[in-house]
Amino acid sequence: MKSTRQCSRTSCSRAAAATLTYVYQDSTVVVGQLSAQAEPHSYDLCALHADRLTAPRGWDVVHIHQDLIDAGPTPDDLDALARAVREAGRPAPAPLAPVAAPVASEPRRGHLRVVASDA
Repeated sequence: MKSTRQCSRTSCSRAAAATLTYVYQDSTVVVGQLSAQAEPHSYDLCALHADRLTAPRGWDVVHIHQDLIDAGPTPDDLDALARAVREAGRPAPAPLAPVAAPVASEPRRGHLRVVASDA
């Protein structure tokens, strides 16, 4: 399955190629095929990070063997890029007409008032 999801590792912008899941009960890390949908308790990894993965001390790593190939851009990615370029090329909308300021002879109606003192 091709994906537009990115690697979960900080500062990595590569496309996701595998899904990492922790099995806490068995102290096991499983790295396998990219899941069809992003799951809240799993992490998407690019091929580079999936191959270099190390687990915490005492944990086992299970790699479900597959060729982790970066799929590159999909037709959806290219379509989104074309739409963004078209949108950026559109002329800017005309600015709105400025609102006229109240004339000095008209009293300003704000939330504060001057109250004359009877003293």
